Amino acid sequence: MSAVVKSGSRGIRYWDPEDEKFWRRTGRRVAMRNLAFSILAEHVGFSVWSLWSVLVLFLGPEYGLSPADKFLLVSTPTLVGAVLRIPYTLAVGWFGGRTWTVLSAAVLLVPTLLAAVYLHPGTSLGTLLLVSAVAGLGGGNFASSMANINAFFPQRHKGWALGLNAGGGNLGVAVTQLAALAVLGTVGAAEPRLLLGVFVPAIVVAAVCAALFMDDLPDNRNDTDALGDVLRDAHCWVMSLLYLGTFGSFIGYCFAFGLVLQTQFDRTPLQAASFTFLGPLLGSLTRPGGGWLADRIGGARVTFAVFVALMLCTGVAVVASRTDSLGLFVADFIVLLALAGAGNGSTYKMIPAIFRAKALQGGGGDEGGASTQARLSRARRLSGALIGVTGALGALGGVLINLAFRASFAGWGSGIPAFTGFLVFYAACAVVTWAVYLRRRPRPRTAHDSRPDVVLSV
Repeated sequence: MSAVVKSGSRGIRYWDPEDEKFWRRTGRRVAMRNLAFSILAEHVGFSVWSLWSVLVLFLGPEYGLSPADKFLLVSTPTLVGAVLRIPYTLAVGWFGGRTWTVLSAAVLLVPTLLAAVYLHPGTSLGTLLLVSAVAGLGGGNFASSMANINAFFPQRHKGWALGLNAGGGNLGVAVTQLAALAVLGTVGAAEPRLLLGVFVPAIVVAAVCAALFMDDLPDNRNDTDALGDVLRDAHCWVMSLLYLGTFGSFIGYCFAFGLVLQTQFDRTPLQAASFTFLGPLLGSLTRPGGGWLADRIGGARVTFAVFVALMLCTGVAVVASRTDSLGLFVADFIVLLALAGAGNGSTYKMIPAIFRAKALQGGGGDEGGASTQARLSRARRLSGALIGVTGALGALGGVLINLAFRASFAGWGSGIPAFTGFLVFYAACAVVTWAVYLRRRPRPRTAHDSRPDVVLSV
């Protein structure tokens, strides 16, 4: 059977990527087309979401803002984007993946134009906070994009596909910071509106391409029932914790990097921007690699290794901060972001693998007596819902990191206390990953045991 499109629409009537013949004949081509334009829309969303991480570099003394105020401006869109991720995930089922991608891309014109209007000396901190909050709309796009693409690909390709989708979106952070570097290097910090002008045509292109080339899948419902079910599953909270450590680190460090260089090492805006794009660039590129590696050796193994490496690199950041070594600090921060990117890919690979493994084992409570096909269908719904939950809670890590830096610099004049707290958190995440998904247990898991268990091949 082929992926038949409904007459006069971009809605597909039949979709079964686990059917090998269907996948080879038509499924792969349709899925790759949707992946390509999903990446474009998500890339623009990340660009808008990260705008204030670079706009704060343009806010000189004439704006009357302290470093603590600037960290607050960076944290605000991160928080709004995190909160929006659950409704954005549900919107895929309500509107359809293509339709929602068009709408969520087009609405990004609002925060871009608002920033162009209000970004000038004399604007109050409260007004700037409200304007920066609207940029959080771009943060919600990630969750809906990932939930939509999750349904297009078969299990054996999900790690790679989700990693590529997310990595292409994450590149929006690096592109925004490169654009800021170009503006700062040519006309200086007095013209932030030139930076905003880059994104208006990009938003229009993303929305138009989604309308022309993407599709709505049948039964792609990230519905409230699935959300309620997944919130009662212990894996939801374990995976949210792990994603808080990986994606929270990525987005938090991306947004804070420039301000930390300015505050701790007295770098100028141009000097800070010269380094900040490197970490997000590498972290975006390593995300598909993390998903690809997880497809081959297991997401839990990759995630555990990432947390151990994050602990080591965070310790190096403390040493670099104590010795005031800018070179060591920048190099280490870039490695931190690259590791966090790889961990993003491996943790997202774990989500569909967990529910697929439970379905094949006959787990899932009242679904235990259903057919394998019915359990796999339910597993896909739960995976989509959990992608939204973990995406939302993971993004809160970006808020916590920037608030930790804000408190650290305000109270001690250094980022060392913040880094010390991050190191302890990574150690806890490594222990949880090992205990839940890697440690061997003496007894087999029963069909109705709802606890996270090592028997799941993730």
